[in-house]
Amino acid sequence: MKRNTITIVSGLPRSGTSLMMMMLEAGGMPVLTDHIRTADADNPKGYYEFERVKAIERDQAWLKEADGKAVKMISALLKYLPQNYAYRIIFMRREMEEILASQRQMLIRRGEPTDTVSDERIAGLSHEHLHRIATWIDDQPNIDVLYVSYNEILKDAFTQARRVAEFVDIDLSVEKMSQAVDSSLYRQRRRN
Repeated sequence: MKRNTITIVSGLPRSGTSLMMMMLEAGGMPVLTDHIRTADADNPKGYYEFERVKAIERDQAWLKEADGKAVKMISALLKYLPQNYAYRIIFMRREMEEILASQRQMLIRRGEPTDTVSDERIAGLSHEHLHRIATWIDDQPNIDVLYVSYNEILKDAFTQARRVAEFVDIDLSVEKMSQAVDSSLYRQRRRN
């Protein structure tokens, strides 16, 4: 991997970004995380977050620590990435119905209201956001992107792990990446 290249794991909240970070770490890639947000019932294996990412609009100094590593960032923050780095974005996708169910379950566990905005409205806004982000990414000369389906990882972890390892272009253990996938944590499944 060339210097000044940062791997970003991104997507909507509850789309599988923590799973991808865990897979990359298991495969041998260094990850940038601070362990401030600890594992809980919603993410029993941990969140793999780095708190300073949330302030990227005004604090970009931490990016030098991310050079050659993977760091997690929600898709809404990608537009603040400075041009002086090259980025490989692993963008997680998941069935929208499952994302909404997972978000709802998280709100219930926290004792927060779940009925302030309809699922249809949230889904519509999320699809618009994903379209805008994909268009923006396509226009960035310093960004390469690989779209990875959470649902496909759970169907065939090895194939998806191999795709990711080829994309990041470092020697990762595809076997260990695929073994990191715990299908028992796939709790918010799409209804047929």
